Amino acid sequence: MLNNERKDAILKILQKNGVATVSYLASTLFVSEATVRRDLSEMQNMGLLRRSHGGAVLLESAEEVSIFVRMEENANEKSQVAMKALKNLPSDFKTVFLDSSSTVLTVARQMDLTDKTVITNSLQAVVQLSRIRGINLIVPGGTVSPRGHSITGSWTNRLISEFRFDLMLSSCAAIDTHGVYENSLDQREVKRTVFNRSAVRILLADHTKFEMPGTYLVEPLSAFDKIIFDELSESRRLALKGLPIIV
Repeated sequence: MLNNERKDAILKILQKNGVATVSYLASTLFVSEATVRRDLSEMQNMGLLRRSHGGAVLLESAEEVSIFVRMEENANEKSQVAMKALKNLPSDFKTVFLDSSSTVLTVARQMDLTDKTVITNSLQAVVQLSRIRGINLIVPGGTVSPRGHSITGSWTNRLISEFRFDLMLSSCAAIDTHGVYENSLDQREVKRTVFNRSAVRILLADHTKFEMPGTYLVEPLSAFDKIIFDELSESRRLALKGLPIIV
């Protein structure tokens, strides 16, 4: 199991149980306790958890996983979503909102945004897109999330509500047959504000989102104009029949 895969597995265990011992993690992941301790130390430095005697505790404030971890999680799946998204984006949009997800960032890197107005609350998107000439890049003010590398809060929502977007590109923390979810209330509020100000709303997600925990409902799946997945099992295709899904 690779380093980032282990970290992902550790996070999932902590999200489910809240706490875990080094010995439990080592036996579950089939690695040495020394490897687990090293991973936990690195994850503590990233603000994802707190080391405890003999184990680790998920931080109550760790609502978002660091984007540096998220960018490397399911990278192949995100790449497949990006390829499909690029073929199914409207060509006539002038303004687009990009959320702070790693999936949307993967797509944005490959989009032709010349002469477009791009509004985003993703600090990583700002860093990367600011290097490209010809983009009118706007960043709403607000509170910076050090883990998610995003900007959220009431001020952010107030500023976003003054825009009208031709296109919204968004991902999520989790999906079920009822809708899409976030684990951060602030992120949920930003996305709801953008959703209500957008003409076309496109959801981008890999199939593993069905297996992830989610707390706050953003919108029902039926509210999106397009839902783009990397792949779906036959049972999930049947469960989502009638929705605007692209696989």
